[in-house]
Amino acid sequence: MSPLYRGPFLRAKGQSRELVVGQWGMIPPNSQTHMPSAKDGKRLSTVNARREGMSKSWTYGGPWRRGQRCIIPAELYVEPYWGTGKHIPWRFSRADGEPWGLAGLWSEWTDPDTGEVIPSYTMITQNCDETPVLNLMHRPDPKRAPDMQDKRTVVPLEKDDWDAWLHGSIDQADPLIRPPSIERFTHGPLDATLVVALPVTQTL
Repeated sequence: MSPLYRGPFLRAKGQSRELVVGQWGMIPPNSQTHMPSAKDGKRLSTVNARREGMSKSWTYGGPWRRGQRCIIPAELYVEPYWGTGKHIPWRFSRADGEPWGLAGLWSEWTDPDTGEVIPSYTMITQNCDETPVLNLMHRPDPKRAPDMQDKRTVVPLEKDDWDAWLHGSIDQADPLIRPPSIERFTHGPLDATLVVALPVTQTL
């Protein structure tokens, strides 16, 4: 999946669930096109929503307050590892072989020209500075201290938490936004023939 492509996500439908296909990259309110843009018309990147500010965001605040939470299925996800000084695509899969269910928000936008209703969604991200392995991803910011890098990661949800995420209150859903425990995933270079699970004490 690439930004602005259409992919599946799971959302609540009454007391049940439904699978919907929508654009990865939430379309802000009053946008004139499906390309995410700010109020002044400048392009926006809306594939990820930072959990720290999403409740007050012009784009994400309404869906969050209305409980428009979704689950994004993924066989794996890829992060950029910079431990060697260059970008190495690093894949993360579940250790049990099941697909990920990643926490997100969804919305709908009506094309003013055609009347087409287009669902769209975003993945929620959170700080992972203190999470082993995950805090080794993404290029370090030389302007920040080593313990203040604000490294980001997606939010995997366990199946036992799906109903609370989709149907629960904000107070029930918010505590589910947390980094995964290290034993939940395997990881390694994307082009490797074997995905390895490295000990958390090993330096990459």
